[in-house]
Amino acid sequence: MTELLPFLKSLMSVSALSGFEGPASEIIEKEWTSLVDEVSKSKLGSLHGLKRGNTNIKGKAKRPSILIATHMDAVGMMVTKVVDGFLYVTEIGGLDPRILPGTPVLVHGKKDLYGVVAMRSNRLVPDDHRTYEHDLDYLLIDTGLTPKEVAKLVRAGDLVSYNTQPIEMSGGEIISGHSLDNRASVAALTVCLQELQTRQHLWDVWAVATVQEEETMSGAYTSAYQLKPDIAIAIDVTFAKGPGSSGWDTFPLGDGPTIGLGPNVHTFIHKKMKEIAERIEIPHAIDFLPRHSGTDAYMLQVADTGAPTLVISIPLRYMHTPVEMIKLKDVRRAGRLLAEFIASLDADFINKISWE
Repeated sequence: MTELLPFLKSLMSVSALSGFEGPASEIIEKEWTSLVDEVSKSKLGSLHGLKRGNTNIKGKAKRPSILIATHMDAVGMMVTKVVDGFLYVTEIGGLDPRILPGTPVLVHGKKDLYGVVAMRSNRLVPDDHRTYEHDLDYLLIDTGLTPKEVAKLVRAGDLVSYNTQPIEMSGGEIISGHSLDNRASVAALTVCLQELQTRQHLWDVWAVATVQEEETMSGAYTSAYQLKPDIAIAIDVTFAKGPGSSGWDTFPLGDGPTIGLGPNVHTFIHKKMKEIAERIEIPHAIDFLPRHSGTDAYMLQVADTGAPTLVISIPLRYMHTPVEMIKLKDVRRAGRLLAEFIASLDADFINKISWE
């Protein structure tokens, strides 16, 4: 049985940037092997875990299936040039350059090198130029090595990942670190699979850890096309309440997951999930998504002939930074809610869906 905190910490301790997800995939596959009946990979590298329905469906040649997708890639950087031993970078997946100065990083060259993101001393910057100094063009990575040593070990195209370690905060069950977007949701899906070990469910379940969500979303698109589920759910993170973000579109840590509502979500599936959350008394909120949800659900919804789709999200502070923050009880609640939804699906559920 997977222990949530050690598993999540292990996922937060590897880089696995978008397009280079191998280190995270290995950890997830090891955990899921005992929780599903089959494990395979797509041609792009997304991880597929199949847990077959454990109750017979009379008169059905093929079981209906549900796909639960959570992306395993993370944001980071890539070296663009090396000048006098210092590394210049571009972003992978979307970064806020304001938070980068002083951040410890790992440079994945011919061997891993410790580095820090640095910028010119404020005293050396002209007054009329200081507002631009946080742009990536003006930041650099210092490894402490000589230019000659750097030239032997690093080249343009090498990856750079955050090198902050998972921290258990003082607030109780709160953890901070990099890549909680979206490794927290991988953990929630793992909790769901654990719950299903002792539950009867008619439908086949595809647990999918997708690649490249932060850049192309191609992992979700190709896996949904390959597996052709009857229903698809994306698990991701949403913005938690924090400094300067207390409006209607942010949610408190520890008050449960959110259930998406908008054109990227099928209203019938939304209503069913909300009813289940209320029945089993799982705190939740409605996350209004008036356009593209910004999650794998966008591709899950339209792959092949399409599928009714839903978005479940875990509140997270400081998204795409080295110090993202979540509360573990939100992860557990999201996993349990998914398991209850899956267990509730009867043989004719797909025929009951209203398409209006």
